[in-house]
Amino acid sequence: MTNILHITASIRGDESVSTGLGTALVEKLAAQSDAQVAKRDLDAETLPFVTAERFAANSAAAADRTPEQADLAAIADTLIAELQAAETLVISTPVYNFGPPASLKAWADLVARVGTTFKYTDTGPVGLLEGKKAYITAASGGTPVGSDMDFMSSWLRFFLGFLGIADVEVIAADGIMGADGEAKIKAAHQEVAKIAA
Repeated sequence: MTNILHITASIRGDESVSTGLGTALVEKLAAQSDAQVAKRDLDAETLPFVTAERFAANSAAAADRTPEQADLAAIADTLIAELQAAETLVISTPVYNFGPPASLKAWADLVARVGTTFKYTDTGPVGLLEGKKAYITAASGGTPVGSDMDFMSSWLRFFLGFLGIADVEVIAADGIMGADGEAKIKAAHQEVAKIAA
């Protein structure tokens, strides 16, 4: 039995192209491996942004936290536990103004915890979440995913690598606001079908 974590970050709900691609991928992967699927809708969650107080709470050892710090750290504890439990990670995200949605950045800031998801060494930081496979299903209205103007996928690849998740595959429907948008969405779904075959 494997565990799949599906993270979505679109404001468009059921109409989201990136979420639709991710859902199709997760369903196929789960059917092949009889996996358990956990879902985390970042837009619906309204995750908190990191403040100085929340950063201190997240950085403190659980046994050393005050009751107030334990409350502040609870959401990060939950998100980290979900990430640690997953063998496969599917992140479904749009490109907003050339970068990631704020909700996805908030998630990243909460799960990046020194000593838990990464550590510092004499030769630099080392990720502690090795051995996982990640897929990014992305959609954009006009930004070509993987181009110099796409700061979402390059940042997300780097961030996942920072946590030790180096095996990252991107499936994108980009430029979908153009006349051939439907064809691009269809092509992305065909790519999902090939990956999951």
